[in-house]
Amino acid sequence: MKIIAVGKNYRDHAIEFDGTSEKPDAPIIFMKPDSAILKNPRPFFVPDFMGRIEYEAEIVVRINNLNKNIPARFAHRYYDAVTVGIDFTAREWQRRLIAEGAPWELCKGFDGAAYLGDFRPTEGLDMKNLPFHLDIDGTTVQRGNSADMLFAIDEIIEYVSRFCTLKTGDLIFTGTPAGVGPVAIDNHLQGYIGDEKVLDFYVR
Repeated sequence: MKIIAVGKNYRDHAIEFDGTSEKPDAPIIFMKPDSAILKNPRPFFVPDFMGRIEYEAEIVVRINNLNKNIPARFAHRYYDAVTVGIDFTAREWQRRLIAEGAPWELCKGFDGAAYLGDFRPTEGLDMKNLPFHLDIDGTTVQRGNSADMLFAIDEIIEYVSRFCTLKTGDLIFTGTPAGVGPVAIDNHLQGYIGDEKVLDFYVR
């Protein structure tokens, strides 16, 4: 299975990250290895040799059928479950690697860097207007809505499936809104789709 992720898919986060405000011509795609997966409610252990580790809460969809070259108008047929995930990022490493013009998968693909909440069926949900938020220690630190994505979920699937076949079980992290920040030992992270809690774990 593959973990596909989208960078800077919310304008407010793009501005927060590097001041970019224009929509790119195509989604910014990177991947994580399947060894990065960590599932709710297991604790996330900070890799202390990697410096500052930041949370990025995201809507994650799970692919339920195999195909490629999927038109956006049919893309909804190819995912059936959604959750909130955390795209953990070693931020100091990322900025250094970007400055060097080097690939930066290591800062996004270390063990535990793709944290998954509990999946819920997409049936009955408006995937084009899906609110979500992340609380840390009882305080909301990120709020987002799929309506604010620069590239909608179906557009992401159309784009990615031009290059690689999507398979059952593949995951798509769809991008994070503004409000990313560092995690610390004993932080309690809770993620919600609407008012439903789907993610609940501690940092160790």
